[in-house]
Amino acid sequence: MSSADIQNTEHADVIPAKFLVIRFSSIGDIVLTSPVFRHIKNQIPNSTVHFLTKDKFAAINEANPYIDKTHVLTKGNMNELLHVLKEEKYDYIIDLHHNLRTSRVKSALRIMPFSFDKLNWQKWLMVNLKINRLPNKHIVDRYLNTLQAFGVENDGEGLDYFIPKKDELDLSRYAWGNAPYIALVLGATYFTKRMPTEKIIGICKQIDKPVVLLGGPDETEMGKQVANAAGAHVYNMCGSLNLHQSAWVLKHALAVISHDTGLMHIAAALRKPIASLWGNTIPEFGMTPYMPHEKSRIFEVKNLKCRPCSKLGYKQCPKKHFRCMNEIDSTAIVQFCKQ
Repeated sequence: MSSADIQNTEHADVIPAKFLVIRFSSIGDIVLTSPVFRHIKNQIPNSTVHFLTKDKFAAINEANPYIDKTHVLTKGNMNELLHVLKEEKYDYIIDLHHNLRTSRVKSALRIMPFSFDKLNWQKWLMVNLKINRLPNKHIVDRYLNTLQAFGVENDGEGLDYFIPKKDELDLSRYAWGNAPYIALVLGATYFTKRMPTEKIIGICKQIDKPVVLLGGPDETEMGKQVANAAGAHVYNMCGSLNLHQSAWVLKHALAVISHDTGLMHIAAALRKPIASLWGNTIPEFGMTPYMPHEKSRIFEVKNLKCRPCSKLGYKQCPKKHFRCMNEIDSTAIVQFCKQ
């Protein structure tokens, strides 16, 4: 059956359909896939939705009511996994990762796949030649394009993020929990996507509200350094909370300052005002906060000839000056926090 056949089938709206949605990693990318699950469940009657991801990311969607079952890829379990997936007898694959592993899954299952375009050559042109052939389209909308054959339309509801009841925190237990506070996300996978520590300290010193630092275990020491240097109104929670607990802190924050990272997209899902900080990557790649709060702002240094220097990032600035982060307007970020 072709995609045209799907659209033209008279009784397609009552035939049960079983979908396998694939996105192996990472936190932010998986959060950005959340509308796909919702749209399938809400707009394709009698649908069943399974999700395939890496084991370390499975918990992200543990409370998502639009997912009926999750399968996990672990090191060395591909053959066993493929056997399990074959037994599920899916009707369609929605491939939102589109790499060698997903190609292996699609080849093994031999059913109709719908894959999203990663825009690899457009990104290469932008990074290497600064020629912009990127579509003015968010990655979420490109994910949703994989459902066009089923007559699915964007419901305009943005991202989803569901926090399990067990991870809801009693914020009154914390010194900052009873006052309006700013959540500042320290983490970013690559150095060139992360603001220098001294610049973050300078911003924190000027914020006139409690500032709660969020990040994983890798940001624990950085969090201590920022909190110790910036003042008693800055609280380091890096490495102390799991992902859902960090999301709970974001949910109750007055506003969020974040690099281009997973917690930024969770903040967007929770409808928070976000100051998103952009270093070597650019918003034009289509990974900005999706359907952001009206007070959200993008902070970047435009018209740098060296930017973007990568579609992902580096361990250090290739040009040594790191102007893309060093020249972001700190005063404007502080002003953002006064809302």
